[in-house]
Amino acid sequence: MEETYRFSAVVQKEGKWYVSWCPELDIASQGETIEEAIENLKEALELYLEDEDAQIPAAGQVFTTTVEVSSHAKTSHPVSS
Repeated sequence: MEETYRFSAVVQKEGKWYVSWCPELDIASQGETIEEAIENLKEALELYLEDEDAQIPAAGQVFTTTVEVSSHAKTSHPVSS
């Protein structure tokens, strides 16, 4: 019987690549575009779930947001998007 799961995906640009990460399972992948990174993550998740010993967390919801903080350090490192 096939089950459908819903997981979170966080995508972040790192250099010329987009890195996609599933926080619930701590699985990551990458791609040259956001769409490719997400598709590659889906494939990695499907491969993980094929393992009969795969640990699937209880259904829950991950909340993501952004926060803004001020740096009081002498050297400032800008965050790039």
